[in-house]
Amino acid sequence: MKHTIPFILSLFLFLLSIQLIPSHAFDSIFSFGDSYTDTGNLNVLAKKLKSSPVPSDNLPYGQTFFRRPSHRFSDGRLIVDFFAEEFGLPYLKPYLGKNGSFRQGANFAVEGATALDPTFFKEHNLTSYEDPLSTSLSSQLHWFKELKPSLCQTTKECRDYFSRSLFIVGHIEGRDYVLVPSSKLPMMVSYAAKIIQIIAGIIKELLDQGAQTVVVPGNMPIGCLPAKLDVFDLYAYDKSSYDPKTGCIERYNTISRHHNYLLLKAVKELRVNYPQAKIIYADFYEPVLNFVRFPQRYGFISKPLVVCCGKGGKYNYSLIETCSSPNVTVCKNPSTYLNWDGLSLTEAAYRYIANIWLKGPYADPPIVDAHKN
Repeated sequence: MKHTIPFILSLFLFLLSIQLIPSHAFDSIFSFGDSYTDTGNLNVLAKKLKSSPVPSDNLPYGQTFFRRPSHRFSDGRLIVDFFAEEFGLPYLKPYLGKNGSFRQGANFAVEGATALDPTFFKEHNLTSYEDPLSTSLSSQLHWFKELKPSLCQTTKECRDYFSRSLFIVGHIEGRDYVLVPSSKLPMMVSYAAKIIQIIAGIIKELLDQGAQTVVVPGNMPIGCLPAKLDVFDLYAYDKSSYDPKTGCIERYNTISRHHNYLLLKAVKELRVNYPQAKIIYADFYEPVLNFVRFPQRYGFISKPLVVCCGKGGKYNYSLIETCSSPNVTVCKNPSTYLNWDGLSLTEAAYRYIANIWLKGPYADPPIVDAHKN
């Protein structure tokens, strides 16, 4: 009897430990977006078209974690990389690389991608921007549909497979607003609803394909991007154009908030129409704004709008000589900087955001909780 009790107790503890193992693992991840998520698609497209070299093809991009150029627009890992680590999955391969199996996920995101098709900007005289690579959100959805037959065949098989997948739709819309001159921002306010309509339409298509867990990041405070601030400063706007608490451009941050309001409203409507799905709104705005307001609380330098990899000026940023260009300097410790190259964030910032989206409180619901329920 003395030997039986320890055995039973050990068996009980073993069974309890099994119950405590997290049940939130996904079998695959599929990601749509822009440079905040791109893991190499732009590099593939550039080589195919024999266009000018992509900055992330060279060091110091990738130096912090990969110790080599990783085709990511940061010094190290992106949010989607931390998601992959959390769920025990490999880092996402760029779909356009067509390299090996995509059974455990694929990345369709491309640096510079927009939610709106590029023709929209020209037709409405918003900017002269052209996208010869055709990388907008609708193109990314087309690539997903192109890949689908290699992943599953029947409707039931696809629904089962995608129900065990994590889908990430964004960050992408920031580029739509960044491209537009500040003088035309009032027009973009009226077009924000169209951007939301496109994003919501993509999410709906994925849900109809069988997706059960979709992460929808909002827009970050684009008025805090050093690249935007540097250009804005050239026009010598008066001090009232800037938020005195952050130094960011208020009119751009206002449109980010408006966008996020509309996006959250769309997410809530989708939740009503797809009650079985977990549609997660991930707040990008407040975490980044907190980094800017209270940088030292998060381990960043006291001037959070200064770029780690850049050259000259108030923000250590130059539109002409960008990161990876000759003579551009790199900060000694990127983990103490918020912004990497004027547009993208550092691995340190991405790590923090990934964590508060995975476990809360800046994701509704937190990603790890969504799959448990």
